[in-house]
Amino acid sequence: MDHRNKTRVTEFILLGFQNEKEVEILLFVAFLFMYIISLIGNTMIIILVCVDYRLHSPMYFFVANLSFLEVTITSTVVPKMLANTFSLTKAISFVGCLTQSFFYFLLGSTEFFILAVMSFDRYVAICNPLRYTMIMNKRTCIFLLLGSYLGAFLAIFVSSILTASLPFCGPNIINHFFCDSAPVLKLACADISLTELADFISSAVLLLGSLLLTAVSYTYIVITILRIPSTQGRQKAFSTCVSHITVVTLYYGSSIFIYVRPKKGNVMDVNKFATVLNTIVTPMLNPFIYSLRNEKVKESLRDVFNKLVQREDGAQSLDRNPLSDVSPQ
Repeated sequence: MDHRNKTRVTEFILLGFQNEKEVEILLFVAFLFMYIISLIGNTMIIILVCVDYRLHSPMYFFVANLSFLEVTITSTVVPKMLANTFSLTKAISFVGCLTQSFFYFLLGSTEFFILAVMSFDRYVAICNPLRYTMIMNKRTCIFLLLGSYLGAFLAIFVSSILTASLPFCGPNIINHFFCDSAPVLKLACADISLTELADFISSAVLLLGSLLLTAVSYTYIVITILRIPSTQGRQKAFSTCVSHITVVTLYYGSSIFIYVRPKKGNVMDVNKFATVLNTIVTPMLNPFIYSLRNEKVKESLRDVFNKLVQREDGAQSLDRNPLSDVSPQ
């Protein structure tokens, strides 16, 4: 097919959820609320890890970086989705669409590597506690973090290049609330079989590969925990993994459902709500998952809150009696 005489697409239209106006407004309020809670909660985790020396450990280092990824991923998708709720055109530029898609998958892929790294951290802490500080030193943590970003970039590089090189010269309506790969590829006026294959392979290798590493780590962890003689010791060891297991279940479950299962029939509406779970709901829940079940984080949060209250009380006291600290002449 000759594409030279066809007009190239300069922008796409994001359909979103295509509901009645009242429903769209309700969704807008719900998503805005969850987005704000996600930003506040994850930023709080990052600040606590930075300012409290008790949280200066490999586990919290990776928790803080996971929170950073949550903030950036939601900010890649949600603001545009919210803006389009009241937009007449619901348009996004061609370059903006490809950029959004690239960073969404780059940051999302990095999360899966980080989750695998966090499971390795728990494996070392429980199975090799005497060597933990030697293995999980600062240099190793930075290496694993940078390796996660590099691995994510390499995982999506080929499919991103193939998508960007496709000609888009026909319909420009994307049946989604962001530039997901599957609905974008459907709009290309060329053979997309190679790009779809690259997408599927990269998704399968990334998701199933990192899930395998996580499963292997937790297999050894469970074996080690079962060997602990006391019930209290087993419960204490397992409690350090519960938060991570919860997050892993949420992420892998929804992502495998969206990107790895065979595509049969019209599944876009189902994928939209699964993506909401992955992009909005889970990032909102993460701070609660890691703080409500973690005594160190709760203690750190209480200390910060108490300091703020004491500072506010001190400021109010000075306001009531501004000359209390002035010595008489």
